[in-house]
Formats: sequence, C-alpha cells, structure tokens
Amino acid sequence: MNKIPNREVVNDVLVEHAKTNKDIVVLASDSRGSAKLAPFAKTHHNQFVETGIAEQNIVGVAAGLASCGKIPFVASPACFLSMRSVEQVKVDLAYSNTNVKLVGISGGISYGALGMSHHSVQDLAVMRAIPGMTVVLPADRFETQKMVEALLETYGPTYMRIGRNPVEDVYDSLDYEFRLGKANVLYEGKDVTLIGAGETVRVVLDAALMLEKEGIHARVLNMHTIKPLDTEAIINAARETGYILTLEEHSIYGGLGGAVSEVVAAQCPVKMEIMGIPDEPAVAGTTGEVFAHYGMTAEMICQKVSAQLGKKKEA
Repeated sequence: MNKIPNREVVNDVLVEHAKTNKDIVVLASDSRGSAKLAPFAKTHHNQFVETGIAEQNIVGVAAGLASCGKIPFVASPACFLSMRSVEQVKVDLAYSNTNVKLVGISGGISYGALGMSHHSVQDLAVMRAIPGMTVVLPADRFETQKMVEALLETYGPTYMRIGRNPVEDVYDSLDYEFRLGKANVLYEGKDVTLIGAGETVRVVLDAALMLEKEGIHARVLNMHTIKPLDTEAIINAARETGYILTLEEHSIYGGLGGAVSEVVAAQCPVKMEIMGIPDEPAVAGTTGEVFAHYGMTAEMICQKVSAQLGKKKEA
C-alpha cells in the first residue's frame, strides 16, 4: 500500500520547480502543516505567503500576485476554500481570468471524524458552475505529479481537489500520457462504462476487475478533469457500452455524475446511475467507513451492474 499522500507530492513538485521558476508562489491559510507544505516554506521562504485563517483574503492576495505575473498556488482546506471564498473565486479569479491555482486539501470526506462541517461534497458543483474555472482531481500520487506539472504549463484559474490520506496506486509509474481535459481509459469493456474521478477511480477499477470474473466486461474511465469535460470519451462510452455508472466522493448533485449525465442526455441517452453522497449531511467516519455507509464500494457497484445487465437480458 502506498504511504505517500497526494498533498506531499504537490509540495515536492512545487519545491523542485520553484528552484528555477521564481514566479511560483505558494500561499497557505495557517495550513502549511495540513498541506504538507512546510518543506516548501523552508526551502523557498521568499516565495511563500502565510495569510492566516482568511480564505477570502488569500484568494484576493493570490489574484493580486497573479496580476503581477506570479503563478500562485493557494493551499487551504477544500471545505473552506470552496465555500467561504466563492465570491472572490468568481470575481477575482474567474471573471478576471487570473492564473491562480487553488488546491483544496483534505477534500471530499477525508477529514473523517471531524464530520459534516469539514466534509467538502459540494465543491465540484460550485466550482464547475463558475465560468472559466478548470476543475481537476488526481487519482493517485503519480497523477498528482503529472497534474501539478501540467498546471504549471497552463494559464488560467483552476480548482484542484486532493484528499488527506495516502491512496492506493492506480498507475504503476509516470510512464503514461496525461492531458488536462482528456480522460484516460484504464480498462476496456463493452457491457458497461464505470467512471470515477479522484479517489474513486481505484474503486471503479477494482469493480471492473471483479465484474470480469463474472463475465461482465466493464470499461473504466479516469475522468480526472471534471471541467473541461472529455465529452468525446463519454459519448463513445454511451454508444459502445449502452450503460454508464459514475462514482464520486461528492454529492450526487452537480459533480461528476451531473456533468456526465448532461452530456449523455443531450448527445446519446442511455441508462445512467450516479453513485455518491445522497442529499443529506454526510455522516462522520473514516473514508472507508463513509464509503461503506453509502454503498460506494466495488462490491456494491458489482451488484448494481449485475442487476441492471440481468434486467437487460430478461428484456
């Protein structure tokens, strides 16, 4: 099991690139410890800004730095960064098209026992509704590195959500192609398409491997970019498999499932199921406990898919 959290990878990539790119600036809201950014603050103290717990201010300060040609990375808990500062994100980043990268740390339900006030399960819906925002979630440590490096080469406001704890690897190494806005096909299949984003990618991949043993061939898409969305991959999946199931660490409203269903409904209507947090304050617990509580597991995906495909055969 991998023991390196994605937030540590973010720090490592920024530490390395900041050696030669002095425009990189990292901002923290009393969160350098939670974000694993203490090494960056120590190594590049002239490129580090501590604002204290002031999420609205940190976004405004980052926008000002970006207007001077800097490349600010703002690291703050996703639950606060995506909600308290939404006005500043909309006006100072999106409407002003500033090159600020927001890194929402401990996203989804990864704060665990701290409960519903610290869960961020509406952030994707909020951010993808803001014009011009790029919204991304890495599946593992390898994709985190590729994603941060891609963001350094891409201009524009971005929201990147990462979890708190180490996650099981999806990829074996950095030896694969990564492009913002382009989904990765992790497994080919013709009976159903399973789509995950961020830390749910590993779950849908495990489900596909389990379904294979039952003779059900599932395609798996890693939709690391929620916006701009890879509509071509979704349309192809709908046409070629006829059934799509999404899994997200987010409300079932407005996130990955919502984005995919908008494409499917307009371009190629097929059976769709959206799995995630239902319309209630999410319960407290570890990631595994919360996922199990809401049936967000490989086993439950297999049950749903098997039941649905059984219905199709009977029809």
